[in-house]
Amino acid sequence: MQYSIGQVAEKLDISTYTLRYYDREGLLPFVDRNQSGRRVFKDADFNYLETISCLKEAGLPVKQIASFIKLCLDGDRTLADRYDFLAEQESDLEAKMATLQHSLDFLRWKKWYYKRALQAGTETVNYTPGTTETDPELKAKFDQLVADGADPQELGRIDQ
Repeated sequence: MQYSIGQVAEKLDISTYTLRYYDREGLLPFVDRNQSGRRVFKDADFNYLETISCLKEAGLPVKQIASFIKLCLDGDRTLADRYDFLAEQESDLEAKMATLQHSLDFLRWKKWYYKRALQAGTETVNYTPGTTETDPELKAKFDQLVADGADPQELGRIDQ
């Protein structure tokens, strides 16, 4: 079956502008053109388009994605290169996810901290007595609540 750029855009929930941009940047060398010069997509093209979308969502620059698509089109002789490329991207993405998870964990801890302060009407409830420093036992208490199964997102909700 053949698809127009509009049909592909609708099917993938991306804009025709994005598809045209991808084409200009060399990400769509597999797409055929009809006699009028319009792009004509085939069912087989959706595998490439899904790969492009995934790599884009993972934060890869367009030039790297174009290089990967070229490797795909070069056939079996590039299988090892493609595998290595994806393994490297997987590792990079896992590292980014770990960093984001750390940030999310910290933000949830701080929400709980401020929830306690709001409930008490003062931030001093979180301080070591006689200081303006956060009581280290407080963070340990939060961590223990989470370790015991409490949802860290729910711990910081004000409407509880």
